[in-house]
Amino acid sequence: MKKVVFALVFLFTASKALFAADVWSFDKAHSNVRFSVSHLVITDVEGAFKSYDGKVVSENEDFSGSKINFTIDVASIDTDNEKRDEHLKAADFFNADKYPHITFESKSFEKVSGKKYKLVGDLTIKGVTKEVALEVIYNGTVNSPMGGIKAGFKITGEINRFDYGLEWNKLMETGGAIIGETVSITCNIELNKEA
Repeated sequence: MKKVVFALVFLFTASKALFAADVWSFDKAHSNVRFSVSHLVITDVEGAFKSYDGKVVSENEDFSGSKINFTIDVASIDTDNEKRDEHLKAADFFNADKYPHITFESKSFEKVSGKKYKLVGDLTIKGVTKEVALEVIYNGTVNSPMGGIKAGFKITGEINRFDYGLEWNKLMETGGAIIGETVSITCNIELNKEA
């Protein structure tokens, strides 16, 4: 009987260790969250969110099937123009006082081929939640000379800002919109594996 109990305990412990999930945190000193949008139809205005955080929980070495959660502080928006940033934080756009955060929660993270992955999840902006699909490049995992294990990803995608109630706009004399509807997103993310 003791042998049976010991065997069961051993199997439970071994299986728990085998399938233990790894938790990864964002290295914000080596990451960025950027966006761009058309201005006057002739150029793009670029910006970034300076304050954000997130976690990745992975059970597979290649990160497939990982769970990803991400939160952005809207008030940290930075387009290198203080007046424009204040307008973006106002009710015409993000209404940061009422909706201080942008959140993303993954539904699936699948390997497509090679370094390419597809990330699908719920993106919530200004109280509106929509499913989005993003392209991801997994750049690999390394042992850092400074200590610890790191992984790197580049995430790209597009959303329509009107879908999230970011509808302020004006028309030019030619009929074109001052600000485009489509927002391009680019995130370079470096992760630290937690001990």
